[in-house]
Amino acid sequence: MSARVEQREPRAAAPGADDEVKALLDAGRLVEANTLFDRVVSRVPPGADRWARSAVLVNRAKLAWRLGRIPLALELAAEGWTDLDGEHADDPAAAQAMLALGYLLEGIGNRRAAVDLLRLSVRVARRADAPEVLAGCLQGLGGTLNFRAISSPPELAPGIFAEARDHLREGLALTRDPQLHRALLGACGRSLAGVGDLPAADEAASETLRQAVEAHDRWAEAVANWVLAVVRRERAELAGARTLASRAVAAAEAINDTSLLLRFSLDLADICARMNDPVGESAALRRSVAAGRTATETLQEGLAQALEQRRVAVQAQRLAVAAQEAAARDPLTGLANRLGLERSAPALLESTTTRGRVPWLVLVDVDWFKDVNDDAGHAAGDAALREIAQLLRRECRAGDLVARWAGDEFVVLLGDNEGAAHDVGPTVAERIRAAVDDHDWTMVLGTTRRPTVSIGVAAGATRLDQLFAAADLALYRAKRHGRNRVEVEPAVGVGETV
Repeated sequence: MSARVEQREPRAAAPGADDEVKALLDAGRLVEANTLFDRVVSRVPPGADRWARSAVLVNRAKLAWRLGRIPLALELAAEGWTDLDGEHADDPAAAQAMLALGYLLEGIGNRRAAVDLLRLSVRVARRADAPEVLAGCLQGLGGTLNFRAISSPPELAPGIFAEARDHLREGLALTRDPQLHRALLGACGRSLAGVGDLPAADEAASETLRQAVEAHDRWAEAVANWVLAVVRRERAELAGARTLASRAVAAAEAINDTSLLLRFSLDLADICARMNDPVGESAALRRSVAAGRTATETLQEGLAQALEQRRVAVQAQRLAVAAQEAAARDPLTGLANRLGLERSAPALLESTTTRGRVPWLVLVDVDWFKDVNDDAGHAAGDAALREIAQLLRRECRAGDLVARWAGDEFVVLLGDNEGAAHDVGPTVAERIRAAVDDHDWTMVLGTTRRPTVSIGVAAGATRLDQLFAAADLALYRAKRHGRNRVEVEPAVGVGETV
């Protein structure tokens, strides 16, 4: 979901995969974007300072927002925003983080705060002497001001459009990035139309469209067609305006941009009304109403999910690790999620090795889980995952860290409890395997084939990635040797630091 008219998503200081997600979104390849985002969302560049980390987190919050994953967007935004509070920033990454936060605040509806933060991002980028970053911040501010002008009283709109035009022109003179250049040029075209310079607006939009088609950039293509439609409308060339506005609407639909679709549909309805085309006007208004309803319902549903996630997290805190944040919880099972595991593991591993004990990691994978989903349905599959999560809690100790890694894969990092045997990892793994194998699944799955689990166990390393890699090798052997079994990898990485 998005809530801006022509503000290009901020280009934050993120790994290349984040840029790939944006490119897929702009090309309308939403399923691929979602899949790639799942693979990169928990990774932060090694050695990133606080500003770079904040920029990455907030940029990913923006991506999650566009993908309709509102709870995750709020979680990432809150974490990234924390490092920005109360600081006098002069770092380019800080400017990019503020730019992305402005975008999110605009989407949430906090419009005054959004503009204030976008103006601040421009000031920070100027202090940082970072031309490309400044160009991106100017694009964000200029595009948002265009939005303000469109919804402002007629006597105020030209002044706001003029300010937006000046920001966007400055950005155009700074950037060498083709994607950002298209975003600036398209937004500048709308500003020029808003101040009545229709020839310049036509030229800017036409060039944006040419570049967008060459680059397969559906976002810029949508904006360019919209600006051209506005120009034709102001020239009373209504037939051409209707065609261009229809193309803009189609492009906005293709990239699933609710805000663009809402704006373009309203303008298309206005053009049809001027042409005395009630059928076209009604169709455009229906699209506009549907887009507005979708935006509202998506936000409401997302906020409801966020509230439920918080409730589940509080409940899980009383049963497992104290003081875990709601952002570190898997909403389906109530266990820690991947982010929660990666946050908590270093302290637990350090505590274990400091006391002279060997860290153990147990990697659990549900056998034939696809068959459960196919035979009993996804609701039953979700219920089975929740049941397995309960069994994991029951078989583990209070000091153990139990997490849902992804899909039907779980991780147990054994804690620093006294009195544990030297082979505690294999022992706990076998208890988990037997508990799942012996469990009565009738109430959950009926006559569907009951699930079992394959488990890989590893010990010795004091870094989570080393332990996980070793356990993954053991898990592979368990799968290869027939499933529903435990395999143990020899000790690895002894002596490494966390």
